[in-house]
Amino acid sequence: MTQQTTDYHWLIGGNLSDRLDYLARARALMAEQIGQILQTSGIYQTQAWGYTDQPDFLNQAIITRSALPPQQAMQAALHIEQQLGRERHQRWHERTIDIDLIYAQDFCLETPNLTLPHPRAHERRFVLVPLAEISPDFIHPIWHKSQAELLQLCADTSAVETFKLLI
Repeated sequence: MTQQTTDYHWLIGGNLSDRLDYLARARALMAEQIGQILQTSGIYQTQAWGYTDQPDFLNQAIITRSALPPQQAMQAALHIEQQLGRERHQRWHERTIDIDLIYAQDFCLETPNLTLPHPRAHERRFVLVPLAEISPDFIHPIWHKSQAELLQLCADTSAVETFKLLI
């Protein structure tokens, strides 16, 4: 009997402390607690969204394959955020790590704790740029457009720059 799996598209990011370390730790914990990491985008530096008087974020898109159903995968992500010191005070404020579930294949779901696909992903360049890098042809299950098409249509003009490591 084969176990059913789901491919998940995530966006991880943070803007406090050692941002690269938090991204690496989040990836490692996601591999342990959610499932196999199939693909990762480059790392992008982006301005904060919503409340902009805070440090820039580093963001990265990840695709995982997991036997967990969507709500359990999201619960695991919230647990990882807690493990990495995430404190929830105000919406859109700085954080050590943020793990957002963007897609669960082509599933559509709306519960009090989880909406799939992510309801604002198609409006945000900082989400679409890394997603279009690793999954340009993935079709949004509601808008019926690829990630590359959504990026071209996106009205958000905020800067999303490839993060360059200084060695």
